[in-house]
Amino acid sequence: MSARTSVRPADAADEGDGQSRSIAAVERAMDVLLLFGRSNRPDLGVTEIAAELGLTKAAVHRILTALRSRELIAADPVTRRYSLGHAAIALGRAYLARTDLRAMAGPELRGLAARTKETATLSVRRGDTRLYVEQVVPEQELRIEVSLGIPYPLHAGGPSKAILAFLREEEVEGYLSRHGLEALTDKTITDPAKLHTELAAIRRRGYATSYGERQEGATSIAAPVFDHGGGVIAAIGVSGPSTRFKSHLQESAPLVVEAADRLSAQLGHRR
Repeated sequence: MSARTSVRPADAADEGDGQSRSIAAVERAMDVLLLFGRSNRPDLGVTEIAAELGLTKAAVHRILTALRSRELIAADPVTRRYSLGHAAIALGRAYLARTDLRAMAGPELRGLAARTKETATLSVRRGDTRLYVEQVVPEQELRIEVSLGIPYPLHAGGPSKAILAFLREEEVEGYLSRHGLEALTDKTITDPAKLHTELAAIRRRGYATSYGERQEGATSIAAPVFDHGGGVIAAIGVSGPSTRFKSHLQESAPLVVEAADRLSAQLGHRR
């Protein structure tokens, strides 16, 4: 005669309730962790977390204790406030290490090319230069096509100035001290004072424009792309023949800025 263990209906119900409670606890912990990720504040207090997520302070304390045990959250013993821990930062770095900027920018470039009917580009910074790494070309008989992988100086052209304008002041001064402002066309800005004025204007409006500064007969607009630390790493731009695009450039400004902002957000940047 063999012994057989049976599960009573009440036991099964208890087990189901336990699983539901466990899932709910995990979801609440994830909500707390994600709150730190999207907050503009460097740290948060228990009261703030409880108010924003609609949890009791006791529940928040339990969640924070669990997250601290895995180093996902760190606590300041003096202020009694909490911030992201080493493990959470390591997860973010692992994600960023696996990101393909060109693949991430693809939908934005295709959308810009479709809406503006001009060439949409992605440029990345490489030291004191920037280079095009991707482009989407519209079906236009007269159009601009850029050369991928060719380094260009940071003072000439829309994407270049969009990157240079948002570097730290010491980086801008370092660039100017290392390089003469070479004229690529007769429209290139070669006076340091004029370039400083132009960069200040770019920072105020959030995008750069170029009317034949790098390539004669080409007009472009570009906006900066920022990484999770707030550093400018790339630029999204739209370029077209001056005879056609110059009169429509300002219409493209919000589209370019919004595309760059969305790409920056994917990289973890918070405005």
